[in-house]
Amino acid sequence: MSFQVKQRFWKILLVILGLGVFWIHPVRGQAAGPVLLVQLDDAITPASAAMLINSLREARRQGFQAVIWEIDTPGGLVESTRKIVKAMLASPVPIIVYVAPPGARAASAGTFLVLASHVAAMAPGTHLGAAHPITLIGGKPDPKTLQKIENDLVAWAKSLAHLRGRNEKFAEAAVRESQTLTAEEALRQRVVDLLADNLNELLRKLNGRRVKMENRVVVLRTRNISVVVYREGLKSRILRLLAHPQIAYFLLMLGLAGLYFELSHPGAVFPGVLGAICLVLALFALQILPVNYAGLLLIFLAAVLYFLEIKVTSYGLLTLAATISLFLGSLMLFGKNPQGLRLPYGFLIPVTSAISLFFLTITWLAARALRRKPFSGREGLLGKEGRCLTEVGPSGGQIFLEGEIWQAVADEPIPAGSPVKVVAQKGLKVRVSPLRDEPSEGT
Repeated sequence: MSFQVKQRFWKILLVILGLGVFWIHPVRGQAAGPVLLVQLDDAITPASAAMLINSLREARRQGFQAVIWEIDTPGGLVESTRKIVKAMLASPVPIIVYVAPPGARAASAGTFLVLASHVAAMAPGTHLGAAHPITLIGGKPDPKTLQKIENDLVAWAKSLAHLRGRNEKFAEAAVRESQTLTAEEALRQRVVDLLADNLNELLRKLNGRRVKMENRVVVLRTRNISVVVYREGLKSRILRLLAHPQIAYFLLMLGLAGLYFELSHPGAVFPGVLGAICLVLALFALQILPVNYAGLLLIFLAAVLYFLEIKVTSYGLLTLAATISLFLGSLMLFGKNPQGLRLPYGFLIPVTSAISLFFLTITWLAARALRRKPFSGREGLLGKEGRCLTEVGPSGGQIFLEGEIWQAVADEPIPAGSPVKVVAQKGLKVRVSPLRDEPSEGT
């Protein structure tokens, strides 16, 4: 074989090897298998963060080629968002954040999930942004503290945008100026990667897409694949349900109402047991949610004041104070939380009014029962009138009283047939005195 032939042979071999390496590299990173779909239509709380993080673990364990988070969130807590983003950055499975269906939003904390995703997609008619610190942390800190928090979140948002090759200017403006973008604007400004009307179109557009992971490139193969919907465990579903502010507040009100009914009407048992269970669940939920403890104390103070109204004659002042305390406490309980973790007025006012009316009714019934003149027992016999069946004196006798025959004694002899009045009772014997006729007018 001549030198030129050998040289040509080695050139061809090198070209073939180069093409082989070029072809083999993406194949090694090529993903296969079904896709896991996780749907989040809620605020970002510790409970929802746990669900999203668990879905990543499940995807890795089951060998899913990618995870799609279909989100519609008003935002949430910054600490919960940080935990989610940390899990996203460490995930070996590609994460597609899809803001859907039309009309959904990825506001506030949801914007950080979009920025941190490997692939970001939106449905037409959706929007994202408005990630100002107040909406993420709740409350209104002093200006210096707010500036520190704002600068920290700006740096975080820009670093995520830079990592994923997205628009860093928007990331900063979303935090500093609460800037928002529609789906079409987000696509034009390189905030998201694609638009899709529905899940099927999203899968079609994802097919063949190269996703850069930490140490490899993954090619998504999503044509004609199966989509598995993530199912939460029972514990996770219960936590997410309890972490809803409306559920937590309703359980708190129901628990206080049940215990109050049991204390004001001892022996009912069921309201007390139900109230105790609801109160324990409510306190567990309030441990998950960010709450204003001053508001919680005002609500408990209202229950105490309603109970004191039964024991103390305040002519309604304690009841008025309790009602005001209950209403103010309810307003303060979740008042400064981020959007999605507050109580809407359409829920708060009817529930608070109904609970106040319940407390008022029970307080009025209990107070009326306590202040009513006794009609049974020892106190109920005092002042009752009867008639002597035999002569009644210090040694005893019998009287007819309230349809019954009683043994009676008197300080002085009272003839049979005389009317008498009960002045004292001891055991099964009563002490009576003669019932003297009232003098008529003019005599």
